[in-house]
Amino acid sequence: MPKIKFTLFSIRDLLIAFGPMTLIVLLVCGLGYWLVDPAPPRTIDFATGQENSAYQRFARQYADELAKNDITIHFQETQGSQDNLKKISDPESEIELGFVQSGSTNEAEAEEKGLISLGSLFYEPIWIFYRGNKEITSLAQFKSKSVNVGPDGMGVARLFKQILSVNGMEESDVRLSSLENTPATVALLDGKVDVLVFSSASDSPLLQMLLQTPGIRLFDFVQAEAYTRRFPFLSHVVLPRGIVDLGKDIPSRDYHLISPTATMVAHESLHPALISLLLQAAQKIHGGTGWFRKQGEFPSDKYTEIPVAAQAEKFYKNGPPLLQRYLSFWLANFIERMWVVLVALGALILPLSKIIPPLYVWRIRSRVYRWYGQLRLVEQAIEELIPAQRQEVCAVQLKRLDEIEEKVNRISIPLSYAEELYGLRSHINFVRNRVENLRQMDRPVPA
Repeated sequence: MPKIKFTLFSIRDLLIAFGPMTLIVLLVCGLGYWLVDPAPPRTIDFATGQENSAYQRFARQYADELAKNDITIHFQETQGSQDNLKKISDPESEIELGFVQSGSTNEAEAEEKGLISLGSLFYEPIWIFYRGNKEITSLAQFKSKSVNVGPDGMGVARLFKQILSVNGMEESDVRLSSLENTPATVALLDGKVDVLVFSSASDSPLLQMLLQTPGIRLFDFVQAEAYTRRFPFLSHVVLPRGIVDLGKDIPSRDYHLISPTATMVAHESLHPALISLLLQAAQKIHGGTGWFRKQGEFPSDKYTEIPVAAQAEKFYKNGPPLLQRYLSFWLANFIERMWVVLVALGALILPLSKIIPPLYVWRIRSRVYRWYGQLRLVEQAIEELIPAQRQEVCAVQLKRLDEIEEKVNRISIPLSYAEELYGLRSHINFVRNRVENLRQMDRPVPA
């Protein structure tokens, strides 16, 4: 007799029963994955700034933070804020993110160009250094002097011209030059430039050097509060006495400065999931204290005229997404994007879970129950017999029962359904006994 496989369940029947359900689930998942937002890209093209600028240094810090989540930042060196703004808004450019100084554009223009703000990151004061032993207290005293405001792409030139205008001065009242910061600093020290104007965060090496260079003075914006009233994108900040070097008391007094803020600006096509990740990096990089900022003051949704992205607003209100607090970025993002699919699967699996088990049971038992039809045919054949045919037909049906029994013995079913198999065998014997009894009826009785 062929061996019977002793198993608690039939893997083959299980696969056949659950196969259609699995296929449907996979199709739903695939369709959902195709319909929902695509996964975030693993590379970001980032507009930085001039070489050795604060923008470039901060961009490298962002690259280090995002690299922890396998995202690479590709840098593109630029002239500065205005150049960054131009590249981000250019539909032909691959640049989708960069630092932009507040006041570089307006809300209507930003919306027209598809720009969004991720928030302001740090104060970027206007620093005006000049040579001389006598302190200058008014911008009018810069008349006829050589003033370097940097390349047009930096944004400082545009802001300095606005400052001149509210002081009743024209561009022609000074001799403007547009050297980059490093050569302009050398020119100031060599006496080739009288005044150096630039905007920078407090950790700039050039700034640190100029604040400690003898013969170089810092202009004090004693009317700083008035400037902030005229230009809402400016803030009044104070450079505290001794902040550069407490031992040497540098500077020797408080200085009042006017400051735009550096904001992170992106094109509206930037993937929403990256916004949250960038802001988490911004909290680590800009969230501490500094010369001008308090703990936790930045990043902020204030001080920016460019509309703040909805995803960024959600971050400022609720913090990082819940799943990203406990899971890796990519896993959390996958679940967040696929939650609609998961809900649909839940609605699909619930009714299927009630159909599949009975289907599995039916497949197993059908192997046994279908032979009862054969047994019934045997019984019908002998019930309709006439006595003259009984011997011949009974012999045929007995042979048929032997064939049925042989095939039944080859049936492989799980042990949990063995009772049906043994019941079938007993019923085959029952029918065989009936046929044998009918066959015996026509045999002659011995004398």
